[in-house]
Amino acid sequence: MNGRSPDILYVITDLEIGGVPLHLQRLALAMRERAFQVEIVSLKTVGPVGKSLQQAGVEVFACEGRGGWDFRVIGRLAELIRRKRPGLIHSLLFHANQASRWAARQVEFPPERILCEIQTVEVERGWHLWVDRATWDGCRLTIGNSPSVIAHLENKARIPRDRLRLIRGGIDPSIIQAAAPADKRALGPGIHADTPVVLWVGRLDPVKGLDTLVRAFKSVAGQSDARLMLVGGGPIRERIVRDSREQGLADRVHLLGPRNDVPGLLQSCDVFAFPSRTEGLPNALLEAMAVGCPIVATDVPGCRDLIH
Repeated sequence: MNGRSPDILYVITDLEIGGVPLHLQRLALAMRERAFQVEIVSLKTVGPVGKSLQQAGVEVFACEGRGGWDFRVIGRLAELIRRKRPGLIHSLLFHANQASRWAARQVEFPPERILCEIQTVEVERGWHLWVDRATWDGCRLTIGNSPSVIAHLENKARIPRDRLRLIRGGIDPSIIQAAAPADKRALGPGIHADTPVVLWVGRLDPVKGLDTLVRAFKSVAGQSDARLMLVGGGPIRERIVRDSREQGLADRVHLLGPRNDVPGLLQSCDVFAFPSRTEGLPNALLEAMAVGCPIVATDVPGCRDLIH
């Protein structure tokens, strides 16, 4: 690049396909359009979102961490901060927030030039809240993307309210609304143009409640020719395949993997299902709402910020 220190160094836990990495991609490109010099650090590998950013001309670094307990990433990040001398560090997700706070301390980077962002109401890993409670003063502000996230951080992590900021998540609805409906017949064998389709989009992760969705879909499948379409990748793919087979739904549940035609799928589906156990402000729901799709969602923080 041009050797200039970045105005903003974004730090994120990983750059796999998912809501927060895609949010960061949109944010970084938008800030660059506003003449800010931006660079990005992934604690893990460059990942598919990182490769997309690189193709767009954004410099992306990888700390090559092997998991949440690989503390070597702190030293690698500290060296990057020392070398790059960014004007501002903006980190996203718990592990990136912690790595940024500790790495900045190693190289005496001032905490008032660090912003940390949380995009979920953490209910499964309570120790995250204890750690945030002990380290919140390592940054200027902690940003949340929904009122539920802010309330959770104040009440459970006990971060002082004046050190929290609400910046609501959002999408560009025009992109979703302009998409042509996908051809249902191309989604799997035996699917016709009038086959009812229940759609889910996201990362295949235990917190997304897909085990509940597959079990619930069994009753739907017993009353209609509906198909369940799951769009996205993640660590529990094989578990979902197994659960579908055990429920007798092997030919009714379709794992489509990551797709770049989600707007078209939303335009053609009949119901959007979202059974998450917790969220922050889910982009998937916003996108489904943008096309006026009927939605069935769990009554949990994040979802209830959007659906009444």
